[in-house]
Amino acid sequence: MDFKGKIAIITGGAQGIGRCIAEEFQKAGATVCVIDKQQGDHYVGDLADKQVLEDFAEDVIKKHGNVDFLINNALPQMKGIDECSYEDFQYAMSVGVTAPFYLTKLFAPYFNKGAAIVNISSSRDRMSMPQTESYTAAKGGIAALTHALAVSLAGKVRVNSISPGWIDTAYTVYEGPDAIQQPVGRVGNPLDIANMVLYLSSEKAGFITGENICIDGGMTHQMIYHGDNGWTLTSKVTTRRLSTYGLR
Repeated sequence: MDFKGKIAIITGGAQGIGRCIAEEFQKAGATVCVIDKQQGDHYVGDLADKQVLEDFAEDVIKKHGNVDFLINNALPQMKGIDECSYEDFQYAMSVGVTAPFYLTKLFAPYFNKGAAIVNISSSRDRMSMPQTESYTAAKGGIAALTHALAVSLAGKVRVNSISPGWIDTAYTVYEGPDAIQQPVGRVGNPLDIANMVLYLSSEKAGFITGENICIDGGMTHQMIYHGDNGWTLTSKVTTRRLSTYGLR
């Protein structure tokens, strides 16, 4: 896909999936604007801060004039009901839901024709582990925000979301239960997500908007019953023997 002359904004683009997305856009010719609270050669700021969002948007428009793609990827913190304070929960929602909404609002007048927004949700928008309330609520929120924005921005910007499952950002190759518990037979990696982001941003996806695409190797479609196919239930958490789960 050729994105020469296009401007792509990626939140949380300093590492992991976000960095991979940024690199793939750059390979395709796009100019990439990254915001992340991690220090580096990008715009540094906390997405939970309203002023930071406004300053970042102003900086992008001042430098480039318009925007083609907004990728809301930044990760909210994960804390459960036992440890998550009111402030912790509010912070997770600010990063995971409010920032994507407000950045969309700030950039709305500047989106070029054919523009696209891709929000990164999670398979946790439909399934949970214990003690993940702040993260799960934020990911569920951005999945719902996606179809609301798609309707509000109809005819101007296409808006879709992706729900990753287990994505190993170190590209570790797993064997045994960790691999075979995924119906596709392996754990995912950042390119699995980046490839879909670029597709949804391209004209090839011109008839797709308001959708949430789950990229999880088929895990959320697999029926799990105690005692079947090596699955057992222990300590109120369904696990596979000798298996660990990645988080996204």
